Amino acid sequence: MVQPYCVGPSVWLAGARGILGVEMMETSAASGDQPHTTRGVAGPAGGGRVGRVRQWVAVHPGGLVVLALVIGVGGGLGAVVFRYMILGVTELATGRADPSIAGRVGNPHLPRLGVWYLLFVPVIGGLLYGPLVARFAPEARGHGVPEVMLAVSRMGGRIRPQVPVVKSIASALCIGTGGSVGREGPIVQIGSALGSALGQAARVPEQRLRLLVACGAGAGISATFNAPLAGVFFALEVILRDFETRSFGVVVLSSVTAAAVGRAAFGSHAFLHLPAFGVASSFEYPLYALLGVLAAFWGVAFIRVLYGSEDLADRVWHGPEWLRPGVGGLLLGLLLILLPQMYGVGYPVLVQAVDGHYAAGLLLVLLAGKIVATSLTMAIGGSGGVFAPSLFMGAMLGSVYGQAIHAVIPHVTSSAGAYGLVGMGAVFAASARAPITAVLIIYELTGEYTIILPLMLAIVIATAISSRLSRETIYTMKLRRRGIDVQTRTRPLLADVLVRDAMSATPAPVAWDAPLHAVLERFATGPGTALPVIDAQRRLLGVITATNLETAIQDGRPTALTAGNLAHAPPLIHPEDPLDTAIAALGHASQDGLPVLDGNDQTIVGWISERDILALYRQRLHQAENTD
Repeated sequence: MVQPYCVGPSVWLAGARGILGVEMMETSAASGDQPHTTRGVAGPAGGGRVGRVRQWVAVHPGGLVVLALVIGVGGGLGAVVFRYMILGVTELATGRADPSIAGRVGNPHLPRLGVWYLLFVPVIGGLLYGPLVARFAPEARGHGVPEVMLAVSRMGGRIRPQVPVVKSIASALCIGTGGSVGREGPIVQIGSALGSALGQAARVPEQRLRLLVACGAGAGISATFNAPLAGVFFALEVILRDFETRSFGVVVLSSVTAAAVGRAAFGSHAFLHLPAFGVASSFEYPLYALLGVLAAFWGVAFIRVLYGSEDLADRVWHGPEWLRPGVGGLLLGLLLILLPQMYGVGYPVLVQAVDGHYAAGLLLVLLAGKIVATSLTMAIGGSGGVFAPSLFMGAMLGSVYGQAIHAVIPHVTSSAGAYGLVGMGAVFAASARAPITAVLIIYELTGEYTIILPLMLAIVIATAISSRLSRETIYTMKLRRRGIDVQTRTRPLLADVLVRDAMSATPAPVAWDAPLHAVLERFATGPGTALPVIDAQRRLLGVITATNLETAIQDGRPTALTAGNLAHAPPLIHPEDPLDTAIAALGHASQDGLPVLDGNDQTIVGWISERDILALYRQRLHQAENTD
């Protein structure tokens, strides 16, 4: 057995991070190491040529490339088919490609009903997709992304194969019959399920399966928005929460492939057609910063209203779940009669608002209407995403803010549409806590680079403030309410472990005035490579390591040096700190042991080392195996 002291600090830290749940990717082909199958996952099976092919796909880096490309093609085709499914249901239900921009008019298929057809369309849609979701895939209800995050963090990347089929049908019916939600959440879940299904069929290791799920998510976003960069960073920032080089490269392959498929179907132009915007003067930057503040509050309000509406619906509804979307569709229909702009995704309305076609009063009505319509759609059991609604509300908030600012100081501010564009990214960033994705998605959606600086400023401010107002994002809140925390990477074996649970007795300290030869003798005869140094009152002065001694000898320092001269201040670690803190400090200090101090940061109460943490992990692992 290799002893911890034989391992360098950086290597040991990587292993310790793996213990605490930080996923490490397979070693590259250049290293010559073969990746291992994760415990609990069946390795490739089968003999002959088929078995060898499956083995190659499962473990070889080239197999990962092939799977990423296949997922890219599948995710791109899935986005194309899903988009046409929504269009088909919408035209069948309303007689128009997008009734949100048509105003309060009747259905040409049913002219006698007039605008009242909007009352019945959501009911019919709910009666169709409600039983489908309840019977075959309850996880297809809602906006989809949290379920993908859960699959990656806690289920080894496993998603049931029927989910993409049920999700695509249910979401197309929901959006096409008036549900005020987006198509991005569903396509993320559809693409991720495709990646999971292919990975499971190839029997890949768990960590590779998680990566394939992220490839599917990135492919869906990329093809839907013609935004390959945003697709990549959505997968890394939201789904994987990992920016490792290997992850980046594989997700890029899927995202680029999916974008190529999407462009073949829809063209290569930007998703949203908007006029050119720019910054009129440097005076505008504080104004954009203030917009970021407003967006932060609205993004957090969106999270609370959305889940508050679900709680209210859960308390009120006592019937079967399959009937809930149909009955709730009556309320949604009434809202659509009052505000037909809330029908479906609403991108045409968003473009009209940013383009300056709506007055401030209507913008405020649409802003309030969208938060109500989206929350109602989710509360009654609808299936769709929250990505597009956050962009919609950001456009309304930014446009009305821009109109107000431009009316007061027109000569030093740009048009209101520029603020609407920045508001889109800021509200999404505030609700999803994904600033990199927010910047890239607005840039790729519009092709506008001239406002990148105010966009980045507002997004960073919105993200920072929203993180102080709410620990959870619009995606993680759904899981938190079920008692699942995907924000932390700590694994169950060492969950909630404190430093005091792992620390050991303190090595005999060295007096501050001990001469150099005495310090050398201590290191030569003792087991450790780090020792505490104390003063006459037994207060900690610092830590001296073998590296300190080696440096002093190589520099030719005089033998009159004492332990106090060689000691350095260690990171402050306390008994009640999480074990993660100690691991991070050990890695940063590049030494194998550190003192644990009392509340006054003067008295040593224990010692924490690599050996102590590994011993505790071994003990917990043994207990878990005996329990099983």
